[in-house]
Amino acid sequence: MVVALVALASALVSLALPRSNNALIRDGERLAALLEAARASSRVTGVPVFWHATSSGFAFEGLPATAPQLPGRWLDAGTRANSSAPIWLGPDPIIAAQRIVLHGPGSRRRVEVSTDGLRPFHVQVLP
Repeated sequence: MVVALVALASALVSLALPRSNNALIRDGERLAALLEAARASSRVTGVPVFWHATSSGFAFEGLPATAPQLPGRWLDAGTRANSSAPIWLGPDPIIAAQRIVLHGPGSRRRVEVSTDGLRPFHVQVLP
């Protein structure tokens, strides 16, 4: 009976952990796609675009009024970005290396969204 309870508890914990990690990865992948969309818009219009974290999510500045508005909230309300400086997204085809670290509520897991300035933004789970 005790072994069955321990096995059941372990299974429930293992099912609960990936969900918060998956939400954080989804937010990272979405942010990478949004950053690339803003970067492409900056290149097309020739106008600098900046991304920065806000208390309720994030914001893009410099997008032309005619461009589709990009979302500014995380998919998971508990996601936060560790980035104090604005991220510059162009209009030059090669930008400086950029890095944003995301973390979730009560989670020690972190996800990095980064680029070396030449390649697209990508997502990496940090230890």
